[in-house]
Amino acid sequence: MENNGKAFGLHIVLVEPEIPQNTGNIARSCAATGAQLHLVEPLGFRVDDAKLKRAGLDYWHLLPITYYPDLETFFMRTSGPYCYFSTTGKHCYADYTYPQNVYLLFGKETAGLPKALLARHPEHTLRLPMVREARSLNLSNTVAVAVFEVLRQWGFPRLMIGD
Repeated sequence: MENNGKAFGLHIVLVEPEIPQNTGNIARSCAATGAQLHLVEPLGFRVDDAKLKRAGLDYWHLLPITYYPDLETFFMRTSGPYCYFSTTGKHCYADYTYPQNVYLLFGKETAGLPKALLARHPEHTLRLPMVREARSLNLSNTVAVAVFEVLRQWGFPRLMIGD
């Protein structure tokens, strides 16, 4: 799956992530699956944070990362398609058919994605099912589940399965 000469067509977008360990875990998942990571500032940590580096282990060289100063700049520099993950989404992530070169957007740990953004795109706002009493899943776990669902639908391109 080539993207006009670029490495891969799955993009993970973290909007204002706050916890370095989550971002490090997500970076490692992206590196292991060939996904590209996009970080929208402000970040709740410095990119040289030891906790971030430790969570990503020695996978950083495998990972293309693009930084954006804000969400408006991100949308100006990318062309989608976009899927928005939220605990308020009305559509189950596993029922959605993911297009090629998709951007999966995830909001900061304490607040999620901006409500106005989600309100403009209800048909592309997805959620992972959970019991009503649970507020949310951990961000890095949510990203991993979403990434592997997209890759499953695409037939796990470029990933080693078995021997």
